[in-house]
Amino acid sequence: MVPSTAEQQYVEEIFTSWFFIGKLGGFNAENLQVQETGVDISYFDYDEDSSERSLLSLMHNMGEVEFKGLWARCWFDLGTTDALALDVLVNTVRQFSEDFVEIRSIYIGGENEDWPTPAENPEAAFPD
Repeated sequence: MVPSTAEQQYVEEIFTSWFFIGKLGGFNAENLQVQETGVDISYFDYDEDSSERSLLSLMHNMGEVEFKGLWARCWFDLGTTDALALDVLVNTVRQFSEDFVEIRSIYIGGENEDWPTPAENPEAAFPD
């Protein structure tokens, strides 16, 4: 069964939201101060100096989300973002699959032989 328009919009929102968090540096694995603090974060004191010393971790660009039958795809220039971003995306898609629409598999990178990508770089939806 082909995804409905509403289901496609959910998928687009997942990719767009994930990209904007990455564009703003949200997936910086070098600056995970709250995560590294542990369980008791009630009176956590964020270290701005430590944050400023960490290297930038920014996504650069995103193409249009495309749909073909049961497939969806989107091109991203991950720039200097950390691999943490991909874990967050996979976790998000897994929960989306549990709550809304079954997603049988996720492929990161590569090319679908039945749906080749254009030879040139895709036109970006959100230019730098």
